[in-house]
Amino acid sequence: MQRLRSSVFSATNLKKKYLNSRAAIQDTFFSTKDTFERHRVVFTVGTSIASVATAWFGYSLRHLHDTKVDQRLQSIENAVKSNSNLQHAEIKDIVAGSGGCSIPACVATAGTSLVIGYALGWRGGIWYATKKFRKEQMKMLGQITPRRWQLLGKVTTQDGYILNLPRIRVGELRGPPVLLQHGLFMDGITWLLLPSKQSLAFLLADNGFDVWVANTRGTKYSRQHTTLPPNSSDYWNWSWDELVAYDLPVTVKYVHDLTGQKLHYVGHSQGTLVALAAFSQDQLLNILRSAALLSPIAYVGQMTSPLAKNAAENFIAESLYNFGVFEFNMRGVSVIKLLKDLCNNTGIDCTNLLTSFTGPNCCLNPSIVNVFLDHEPQSTATKNMIHLSQMIREGTTSMFDYQNEDENIKHYGQPSPPEYDMTRIPNDLPLFLSYGGADALSDVKDVQRLLEILKDHQADKLVVQYRNDYAHADYVMGENAYRDVYEPLISFFRLQ
Repeated sequence: MQRLRSSVFSATNLKKKYLNSRAAIQDTFFSTKDTFERHRVVFTVGTSIASVATAWFGYSLRHLHDTKVDQRLQSIENAVKSNSNLQHAEIKDIVAGSGGCSIPACVATAGTSLVIGYALGWRGGIWYATKKFRKEQMKMLGQITPRRWQLLGKVTTQDGYILNLPRIRVGELRGPPVLLQHGLFMDGITWLLLPSKQSLAFLLADNGFDVWVANTRGTKYSRQHTTLPPNSSDYWNWSWDELVAYDLPVTVKYVHDLTGQKLHYVGHSQGTLVALAAFSQDQLLNILRSAALLSPIAYVGQMTSPLAKNAAENFIAESLYNFGVFEFNMRGVSVIKLLKDLCNNTGIDCTNLLTSFTGPNCCLNPSIVNVFLDHEPQSTATKNMIHLSQMIREGTTSMFDYQNEDENIKHYGQPSPPEYDMTRIPNDLPLFLSYGGADALSDVKDVQRLLEILKDHQADKLVVQYRNDYAHADYVMGENAYRDVYEPLISFFRLQ
């Protein structure tokens, strides 16, 4: 009986390994296919040039070899002539294997040239694709100013943070401005990871909208401050409350004042949370046309993400803060160690960190995930993570709780932090909400709680889209998102 159990267990393991191997092969195939299709001309020209160059080099070596053989033949002929009547042709027959090019040798040389040439061309294509992505990053940094970008650049918040705010426009503008606000652990680059025909930022620009890309404080392109260095604890003394109070208002107002038009807003994840909180306090309503909320977060009490939920329940962020870690950097040694301990102690499968955090995304191309992981995740404040953890544990949406009545009274004038009242969101504000059935961060139950609050919203001002197969990252990196989500979103904007 024991032997039977062992064999069954081994068969299960073998099946699991087989499926994992098959998935890895499929990922590699689709990644290669996607990379080739996006840069078909570069790969074709590159492989052709490299093949010709390699063949030329190979036949140059063959010619050099033949020349040396002829020299040897001449030496042999001179030596033999002194002893016999053998002629040059007969000697050449004797050593025929040393010169010329037999059919197998020619085929082998040509085949080798082709393989090496295509390998070199493929590497050249990969280099070109990577270079193009790096160029996009440099645009965000302001080091390159292409024709379709205007790097008007930077806004300063009331509390001194300097935020990078690039602008994308193509030709004559036919539509109003649109502000794109990324989510937690991301930055403005998130909207540019997909190819231009699939990226929301470029799709909006190609449709005549005046696109602005926000970068939250503490991320790679918004780490400046008027007085504080990024390595100081005071620099990281903020939570998403400050994003509601300072970052969002100054960014929206800057775009409005510069363009002279009301704008559309697109938020993802934390970008939806700060918007909803601002709307509940009657902020920005007079300068916004509409808001599109992807993976909307107003509540996180029903969150199913095993990694995020266990981190909150085990007070991981609070532990880091007490250890003096004020910048929550997912690449940092302290954070990585605590996450590894959490995975080991709770039995969470963290081999795929993105899935453990966001849920099983349906539509991510492996090549996009690799690019994402090369750039992200971005830093945030540990205090911000504490604030989000409080929301998960308590199921409410309140301001930061200092866990001390005196401190709360000092900041809020009351012993407990005030709540953001979502029922105060005006029912005539045009809203587009899209949420996914597989999203482990913006859980269906939490979104339905928000929708219940919005049940009296004017019917012609509220569009709700549900994608059963979408998880959290699909909304910004899914290869089908341009068709499933972005096209309906752009149509919604045109009606406002």
